[in-house]
Amino acid sequence: MISYKSQRLQPRVRFAPSPTGPLHVGGLRTALFNYLFAKKNGGDFILRIEDTDKKREVKGAEKYIIDSLNWCGISPDERPGDKTKYSPYKQSKRGDVYEAFISELLAGGKAYYAFDSEDELKALRGNHEKKGETFVYNWANRNSLKNSLSMSKKEVQKKIGNGDKYVVRFLSPEKGEVTTLDLIRGKSTIDSKILDDKVLLKADGTPTYHFANVVDDHAMGITHVIRGEEWLPSLALHCLLYDAFGWDLPVFAHLPLILNPNGKGKLSKRSGEKGGFPVFPINWNENESFDGFREAGILPKALVNYLATLGWSPKEGSEIICGLELIEMFQIEKVVKAPANFDFERLKWFNHKYLQQTDNAKLAKILIELKPDSSEMDEEKLIKAIGLVKDRADTINELWGLCKYLFFEPTNYNENNLKKVNKEGLNKIVAEVLEKSLSDDIQGGLVSHMKEWGGAKNIAAGQIMMTLRMILVGDLSGIGIQDIINFVGLKSVAERTKNFKDSVI
Repeated sequence: MISYKSQRLQPRVRFAPSPTGPLHVGGLRTALFNYLFAKKNGGDFILRIEDTDKKREVKGAEKYIIDSLNWCGISPDERPGDKTKYSPYKQSKRGDVYEAFISELLAGGKAYYAFDSEDELKALRGNHEKKGETFVYNWANRNSLKNSLSMSKKEVQKKIGNGDKYVVRFLSPEKGEVTTLDLIRGKSTIDSKILDDKVLLKADGTPTYHFANVVDDHAMGITHVIRGEEWLPSLALHCLLYDAFGWDLPVFAHLPLILNPNGKGKLSKRSGEKGGFPVFPINWNENESFDGFREAGILPKALVNYLATLGWSPKEGSEIICGLELIEMFQIEKVVKAPANFDFERLKWFNHKYLQQTDNAKLAKILIELKPDSSEMDEEKLIKAIGLVKDRADTINELWGLCKYLFFEPTNYNENNLKKVNKEGLNKIVAEVLEKSLSDDIQGGLVSHMKEWGGAKNIAAGQIMMTLRMILVGDLSGIGIQDIINFVGLKSVAERTKNFKDSVI
């Protein structure tokens, strides 16, 4: 009977990515759910780097993973570099641990040496394909293949002594069923006959993902394994490995996939490129270069809030939730098994809400990092400008475009909108604006004056306001006209009016 670790234990959960490239948003969501579950239940969140696949390891990936988690505020309680009773937290430094447990399985008859070469296995696969079959290395054929099950102990020792290459395979059961339990997906049963004898130790002496993963989770006291559903096919093997060692199982929870916006296929970098949105937290500049959500002007709190809703829904009426409130509300048992579509527009909606809550000085600091041109502006004026326009922005990047006209006079004018103001009376409006902006201080009331003047001259207020906006902005957009005037000052209004007159009239 399978024995699970008590859910009443103080939880220890882990996020265990492989450093094979930048951290995908799906992996980030997995890290987030682990973090929320740990903090909700007074437990620990561990970061472990699973770097046994050296061929696929990418330079800079480990640092990128850590930087991404830090940017999002998902801070591990234990991580690579820490010295604890569970360290080290990188699989490449845990060789002695794996060697001891491999020896235990071999001694107990739960695993065996296999000396089949890659060419021999390739030939076997080819022969089966010709028959329309799939080659599976398991109970059906293992006794006729080149391994310690079909050889004498003396033959095996000789081969090892001669330096013959070998792998260590798990001895999967020939009969019976494997029952698994998942917090999200419930109970399931699989016939052990269909399982293959997975390689646990590769020919180069390094452990495979499956073996190292199970050993490390046990050795590090992991109580709950919360990971993506792509690992569901491995669950039966992992359960069998726990059983082979006589260990209690952790509680498993397999999170749903994050799909492309159209719901077709797993969210990918390519779909992000096609849709014009990122799928990684921050910029990556190693084997290739691309921007992340940070460079797209998304705030980390907004991204975390949005990702928390992909597969899990807070109580009705709650949408903008972060920090301690998000931790308190989170329930792993309420995560659904149906996949969630990624919606960048929805993420921008969340970001808009967080922009309104964020201090203008902080937004200015982030904007300067993202848009170096903005650093040339007076910081106090930039902070004030952000306060005037941020209710119109969905991303931080948009702030600069929305307030740029407050610092720079228009150099061109929207031709389509010019037609709307190029009517009888335009010359008179421009002349009056120029005269008043060059006169004594009328800054606080130029708009009111122009409306009164227009009434006396029988010129529509709408035409006057549109003309003023074209003079100041170069288009029919922007914040309130009087707010623009108050910000730029009458001197700038006069300069902009002269430029408009010279360019248009």
